[in-house]
Amino acid sequence: MPSDRLLQLTYLAEHSHFWFRGFRQYVKLAITRATAGAAHPRILDCGCGTGSNLEILGAYGEAVGFDLTRTGVAFARTHGHRVVQASIGDIPFPDASFDFVTCFDVIQSLPDDVERQAMAEMRRVLKPGGWLLVHTAALQLLSGRHSVLSQEVRRYSRPRLRSVVEAGGFQIERLTYAHASLLPILLPLRAWHRMTSAGDVAAGEAEITVPWAPINAVLSALVSIEALALRVVDMPLGSSLMCLARKAPAES
Repeated sequence: MPSDRLLQLTYLAEHSHFWFRGFRQYVKLAITRATAGAAHPRILDCGCGTGSNLEILGAYGEAVGFDLTRTGVAFARTHGHRVVQASIGDIPFPDASFDFVTCFDVIQSLPDDVERQAMAEMRRVLKPGGWLLVHTAALQLLSGRHSVLSQEVRRYSRPRLRSVVEAGGFQIERLTYAHASLLPILLPLRAWHRMTSAGDVAAGEAEITVPWAPINAVLSALVSIEALALRVVDMPLGSSLMCLARKAPAES
């Protein structure tokens, strides 16, 4: 479970930090595809954190969310979002009640049994033919101080995420790495975290803090260019993975 401290830092950073800028640009492509043709889709954000992603989702339909933490729920409600406190392993909504379910950077912090429960629960609350969008941390070699702060259990490879999503009963429509443009920075940085930790990496807040404005501007431009590329190609590697999948239109 992400810490209250991480949520507080996210709240301060997510509207201007380069990572979030890139994330918002490329996930909108998947959101548009998942909601195309639906007059007013019902959307659920699982593990909504501060609720900022509900602002994006609300432009596409009726968006509600839940978070495990009181801090996340409080932040989200402050901005007028409809959220409840709940676990992704026990989603408090009826069967087949949503057209589109999202799960942004949550499953990497779930124990294996809860990971399986989460997939089953997200499938349960989706209508037949409904869409699922999962975004998660990628590549175990990128584990570092931010991973400790985020309380990551694992980081995913493309085969691992494919296996988890398909085992959950979904048909994958797109599976791609993202934030590939940040790898030249993150690879040596995270390796240094591990090399200097003497086997015990400490939590670090630097990566969730908005950098000096000129650096933030350059990195924002970099991830924006990558977001444009993701319109037409999948990335072979990256610090994140994005999976768009679908529940079968008709089920017995």
